[in-house]
Amino acid sequence: MNEEKRSTAANALIWFGAAVSIAEIYTGTLMAPLGMARGMAAVVAGHLIGGFLMYLAALIGGLSGRGAMESVKLSFGEQGAKIFALLNVLQLVGWTAVMIIGGALSLGLILNPLLGTTNLLWCGVIGLLIAFWVMLDMKNFERVNKFAMAALFILTVVLSFVVFSRGETEAVSGTMSFAEAMELSVAMPLSWLPLIADYMRDAKEPRRSAAVSTLFYSVTSCWMYFIGLGVAIYTGGSGVAQIMAEAGLGMAGVAIVLFSTVTTTFLDAYSGGISFHTLFPQIKEKAAAVAVCALGTYIAATARQESYEGMLYLISSVFAPMASVMIVDFFILRENYAERSICLRNVALWAVGFAFYRLLLTVNCPFGATLPVIAATMLLTWAAGKLFPRK
Repeated sequence: MNEEKRSTAANALIWFGAAVSIAEIYTGTLMAPLGMARGMAAVVAGHLIGGFLMYLAALIGGLSGRGAMESVKLSFGEQGAKIFALLNVLQLVGWTAVMIIGGALSLGLILNPLLGTTNLLWCGVIGLLIAFWVMLDMKNFERVNKFAMAALFILTVVLSFVVFSRGETEAVSGTMSFAEAMELSVAMPLSWLPLIADYMRDAKEPRRSAAVSTLFYSVTSCWMYFIGLGVAIYTGGSGVAQIMAEAGLGMAGVAIVLFSTVTTTFLDAYSGGISFHTLFPQIKEKAAAVAVCALGTYIAATARQESYEGMLYLISSVFAPMASVMIVDFFILRENYAERSICLRNVALWAVGFAFYRLLLTVNCPFGATLPVIAATMLLTWAAGKLFPRK
């Protein structure tokens, strides 16, 4: 998809599509024990933190003209970047499978009673559509994506009306602290940190594209979380597909599930291909992306859906300290290790940030884990850069 420069509007549409996701709606339902007002506050607070890192990661890709894993080389070196490329491929195959499973379950809930089909069929349909999105060239991709985004916008407005017009609230069981909810909120934008530069490297206007893309994603993602909160609080359930079916949305509900799953999961598969290309340059990006899609589809068709709260926390613990090191290196220390094999200093700083995050998960920190980890890792990176500058 890098045959020509991509406009700011095209990037904004891509990240709008990334945010309209059944997974984000479902994550919003988990925050229902907080109530609507506190739940919404936690969502906004988490997205402010995650969006800040997402914007700077996008800006690094846009200003350097490098994809996500090529940008990582600037701070961690050739071999150091391969560590994160491998971790990124693994998380993206996992996300591809999770998204396909979620989409297939939702489609099945709406269509299986009518057609007598099974979820296995919908896994295959979604997988094929994602592969089709990957194989489009730039011109056709933008044309198809504009149509898909227009449809998604209209349909999600309808879904919002259906959910929030219920009026009566239901009792929601369970407990969740504000900090825990904030961590679930910040995890979604953090999951895009190792991807967003792949779409900024070809931006016509890097600074503008980074800002607009982050804004579109953050606002739309909050909207999806709010829908999830509404589903749980106003209906007492967690199945958005069931709500759509009960509301008689019919094919409109099918379109919401299908388009949102494909446009979000496309980013996972495509960036997984780019990261795989970093590990094995002889394999072309699109071919690797189709392979990621195929593997994710296979896992989705053969595995059971599990709670992914643990996966969200793991993603944050890996990529929040990684991005913190990169931001200080690029914008403050202005160091470049791309030509080196590995920068052990920065790998060690990342490891400290990772361990600190995992430690904070075991204590009841009122600020959550991500914000202290970002602050501590940035401070340590700046101090290490001053004490042990590059020779």
